[in-house]
Amino acid sequence: MLSKLVALLMLLPSILLAQHSIKGVFSPAKDYEVVLLYKVTPTVSDYITNANVQKDGSFQFKLDASAPAGIYRVVYAVPQEDFNFDVIYNGKEDVTLTFNSETGISFKSSIENKLLASYTSSMSAITQSISNYFREDRKDTLALKAIFKTQRETQIRYEKQAVNTIALHFIKANKPYIPKKYEDVKTYVKNLKTHYFDNIDFNSKTLQSSSFLQERMLNYVFGISAEGKDNITNYKNNIDVFCNAIKTIPTSIKRILLVDLWQEMVDLRLEPVANHISKNYLLDIANQLKDKELVDALTRYNNLSIGHKAPDFSIVIEKDNKKETKKLSELKSAEKYIIVFWSSTCSHCLEEIPQLQKFIKSRAKDKLKVIAIGLEDDNKAWKEKIKSYPEFIHVLGLGKWDNKIGNDYGVTTTPTYFVLDKNKHILKKPEDIEVLKAVLGK
Repeated sequence: MLSKLVALLMLLPSILLAQHSIKGVFSPAKDYEVVLLYKVTPTVSDYITNANVQKDGSFQFKLDASAPAGIYRVVYAVPQEDFNFDVIYNGKEDVTLTFNSETGISFKSSIENKLLASYTSSMSAITQSISNYFREDRKDTLALKAIFKTQRETQIRYEKQAVNTIALHFIKANKPYIPKKYEDVKTYVKNLKTHYFDNIDFNSKTLQSSSFLQERMLNYVFGISAEGKDNITNYKNNIDVFCNAIKTIPTSIKRILLVDLWQEMVDLRLEPVANHISKNYLLDIANQLKDKELVDALTRYNNLSIGHKAPDFSIVIEKDNKKETKKLSELKSAEKYIIVFWSSTCSHCLEEIPQLQKFIKSRAKDKLKVIAIGLEDDNKAWKEKIKSYPEFIHVLGLGKWDNKIGNDYGVTTTPTYFVLDKNKHILKKPEDIEVLKAVLGK
């Protein structure tokens, strides 16, 4: 027993030496409190640990000897998908860095991370030189060929330096299109677009485990333009090119990338583009993966797009002390309808609903009608509040966030507005009361 204990004690120094860390300093320190560390894989991010940010902005994650090499993600605020950065951990060295939300990340130690950062900086400087050449409309063809030569040699040099490192995956994937001879700006830009994805191994698990593929996807879709085409058409064409480039990767990875892209278009209110992604690519992927939640979300979004008929629901209308139940689709009392989802416990609603009332009072009764759907936990406060708005058609939506009408309309916040024409097609989805008034004021 004693011999075993002695052997264990002798092993302890080597075990401790095998431990490494990811540490750094955030600035300004007052903006940060806690940081989280995740090990990223192609499909999930596994939580590892967290650390408090000290008063001087410093933090440290200690990794045990069993921590696998790969891509690790440091999350420093919420939402996590927006406030994070990736680091390479090769299992052989500590990683030390500084981070500022304006200037970004700078690595103080870690051969791999510093190598990749140096490569990125060098290639960016060369790209800037090419941009300057064309912007200044220079005619010295030898000068441009010299820049291309420097770009080619720089790429080769860094690839050699990165042999047997994780960083090599990124350096090779970042390799740009480099002409072998002089090209005018029109030819060069065309070839940049044509060869944009040539050097990216979309099946690389290292790239799939980082934000690299998402960044390249977004850069291409939003950054590559075509002469004579509007943004919507251009985005759709770029998406088609990207989807062709990733056609051989696993369906689960396609889902991750295209959900990100779809959500980006949703956030930008680019419905035709979001529905293009859904109809041509993502809906099929969701069905293949039997992802009912995603299928429902895509279908609901499409059904609520401008020009589509609004989801139907029942309305109880009281007239001459008699109650009559009608469907939304059966209403014929106005040229336009405003559907507003609100709540008697929502402070924003209690500010905007009186403004809505004042606005519709200034319009002819047959021009505009409000259907106010109260998303409520119970009807007590709601019954009192609606007495102040006799001009509205009121609908009680019990269950609040789990109400069928609210769910059919994809409501996640109150107030939410929809403007319908007389045939109940969706005309607009104003963000707030001011936008609503501006839309209907026209």
